[in-house]
Amino acid sequence: MKRDSCRGGGPPWWPTSEPWPPRPGRFGVDRRERVRFFRRIVLAGFSLLGLALAAVFTAAWLIAQRFGPMPTWAAPLAGLVVLFAAGTVLVRMFGAMRRFVSPLGQVMDAADRVAEGDYSVRVQEQGPPPMRALAHSFNTMTERLQHADRIRRDLMADLAHELRTPLTVVQGRLEGLLDGIYPRDDRQIAEVLHEAHVLSRLIDDLRTLALSDAGALPLQKEPTDSVALVQDVVRGMQTEARRKPVTLNVNAPPGEILTDVDPVRIREVITNLLSNAIRHTPAGGAVTVSIAQSDGNVAVTVADTGEGISADEVGRIFDRFYKGPASHGSGLGLSIAKGIVTAHGGDIEAVSEGGKGTTVSFTIPQLDSR
Repeated sequence: MKRDSCRGGGPPWWPTSEPWPPRPGRFGVDRRERVRFFRRIVLAGFSLLGLALAAVFTAAWLIAQRFGPMPTWAAPLAGLVVLFAAGTVLVRMFGAMRRFVSPLGQVMDAADRVAEGDYSVRVQEQGPPPMRALAHSFNTMTERLQHADRIRRDLMADLAHELRTPLTVVQGRLEGLLDGIYPRDDRQIAEVLHEAHVLSRLIDDLRTLALSDAGALPLQKEPTDSVALVQDVVRGMQTEARRKPVTLNVNAPPGEILTDVDPVRIREVITNLLSNAIRHTPAGGAVTVSIAQSDGNVAVTVADTGEGISADEVGRIFDRFYKGPASHGSGLGLSIAKGIVTAHGGDIEAVSEGGKGTTVSFTIPQLDSR
């Protein structure tokens, strides 16, 4: 009977229909097959050596037949020379095969451990240049697999945490309404509905991230005036800025700057950047949105006069579920913004210095007007 992966101690991703640990040969040849494989390599090498010696003796015999009988002392000398050459070739060949077979065996053993879920395994980069290149590629692969596995585990933990909060609130409110703890009025229903909207928005964000990672984010591209789009977003954020209060400024060249983008998605990016900038800018500060053209791209920059963030945080703000000390969101906004910009063929980056504000800029290809 096949054991369940959890009871068998298998990794979380292991199929429940498969036994753990895997059967020998589950991911390829088992150890006995591997030994036979290396024996065949050695046998093939010695066979080639035998053929080479046979060719040498045949050539020597043909030469002797061509030039007549050799002196009596020449035959033993020729035999010694041939035996010495054969021994030298045999030793060199054995050393070369050992340098080839030993690293290859290490890679194959390590590959079995990776197949069993151990991504920490590494192999020594030794042997001939091709084998060193193979070992280096294998180590790079396992490092990336280990990093991806760590991200997957963190993602599952963060996802469970983010989903638990609104679900707990909804469950508690509904139980309180049923038990008569909360009055069954519109205010209570509105609070439950608000948490349901939070949960729905979180699920939509996760779907957008999944599509972005898969390279399948749907984009409805059309010629769009980026200047008008930015100005429209800024007008929509003025109410939030006055509530702080924070001054919103726009620096844009006169006229149109056409880009082939999905205006709804790019509006989402700009809104997210402006919302973050306003939230982290103290009262009386300013947020400036700038538009510029350079090398066939359009650059949109959002700069604030807030408290800034540390160098360590700058490198992580685009990671999903990452939230700074003063953040109250889900930690998905900037990850989604990066995915949208990347899907448009652009790039996004952030620069910040403690006490001097933060600047986030992204580029999108400009529409060729020719």
